[in-house]
Amino acid sequence: MTVLTKGGNGFVPSVPLRIAVRGRAMDAMALLLTERGLVRGDADVVFHGQPAHPNGAVRLARAEDGTDWLELALPTLEPDVARVLVVGSTDRGTLRDVPGLGVAAFAPDGTPVAHYDVTDAAGETAMVLAELYRRAGGWKFRAVGQGWAEGLAGLATDHGVDVAGAGSGAAAGTGAGAVPQAPVAPLPPAFPVPAPAPAPALAPAPAFAPPPAPAPVPIAVPAPVPPPHPAAPVPVAAGPAGDEVWAYGPVFAPYTQTGRDNEVITVEGLPPGPVVVQLEVPEAGYTGLGVLDRRNKEKENLVNSTEDHYFGRVLATVPSHGTLRLRLEAEGHWRVEVSPLAAARRLSEEEAQFQGPDVLLHTGGVADLAIHYRGDSNLIVNVFELAGHDDHAALPEDENVVNEIGKRRETVPLTEGPLVVQFEMADGPWRARLKRVQPRTRPLFGDGSPANPWQVPAPPERKGWFSRGN
Repeated sequence: MTVLTKGGNGFVPSVPLRIAVRGRAMDAMALLLTERGLVRGDADVVFHGQPAHPNGAVRLARAEDGTDWLELALPTLEPDVARVLVVGSTDRGTLRDVPGLGVAAFAPDGTPVAHYDVTDAAGETAMVLAELYRRAGGWKFRAVGQGWAEGLAGLATDHGVDVAGAGSGAAAGTGAGAVPQAPVAPLPPAFPVPAPAPAPALAPAPAFAPPPAPAPVPIAVPAPVPPPHPAAPVPVAAGPAGDEVWAYGPVFAPYTQTGRDNEVITVEGLPPGPVVVQLEVPEAGYTGLGVLDRRNKEKENLVNSTEDHYFGRVLATVPSHGTLRLRLEAEGHWRVEVSPLAAARRLSEEEAQFQGPDVLLHTGGVADLAIHYRGDSNLIVNVFELAGHDDHAALPEDENVVNEIGKRRETVPLTEGPLVVQFEMADGPWRARLKRVQPRTRPLFGDGSPANPWQVPAPPERKGWFSRGN
């Protein structure tokens, strides 16, 4: 878990997150903002009087202990939503009187991914506790801790909410962007929120300054190379059967390391299970990557390439002790990123471009996978069928569906998801898309929940904008 101080930020996995707003008698709210820092309409305000966004990507509910929980399905947020503000307010005194004021984010399996304790609250009654914002194809969590002297109405107004209109016409569903909403089912018992060691308060940060740009990756390229690849896998929100939530494998903040020439890379503290390892070596020469066991012997070879500019994403499994050790052989600079399986790209009916080996997810029904491979070497494609496989610490046995050499067009049948589709070997550019996709016939992960647990049915009468709504 990343414990943040005011102004700090860090990447979180691009998966559905549950965010607890902590503190006695605190009300939570979420504001969905565009790049301009404004809501698009009333529907972009999620609070107790309107506890779900129309597309189901953000929901609010109160647990039995009184804690407000926001559920954010990050992969299903619309592309024009650039930031989500997590807001807390109280109508019982001021925020300096609220013990334990803070916010904590958790992955679907309960793994804590970010935590921020507010230590400098003053006489305000409303505060932006944190924000989630897009960065480098993923999402970052920033500890904000900025209060509003004008209270919740002032905070909302500053972000484009028509508070006056919301109190009258919008309550009847006539406000700008107002969409009737549905009741949200109560959350299951809240995940335990560990109490982190107190961190020193930093100087207050500006309320909504643009998030700091990430540090550039120091990869020197001595000669021209193909266009750069994304720094991280970009989750494709809409699968062929809707915005299903991927819930297999461990989740954690991505780990990135850069370096030069041969290296042994050690990543500690990971939850056991399958992960995606992305490797880029821009310079010519041999590239090899293998997994080491506890005796420092290579137990699995992941990469064996002589490409001038190597780029690929491969599967590895974190052992039960939580430490992944990789032996890298490279000539020149390199960049390695270890990400959750849930952050891999999803197959869809829109044709996508790829380069090198990759790991893809299929969440829809029975379909055909069309592949256009333009490399000269071996193309190997394996499929891992996850239906009925409950062990998240290991993938099931794979089925090899393609093993050919040279340029070719190939169409292979896929069973109903969830599937992991691994392009184990692919030395050049290729394209892939789904065809003849059938509707799903069962829940995505067989737990009795609907295939899209974020979808909400249709709405009750809204309560006042800033009511607690017990």
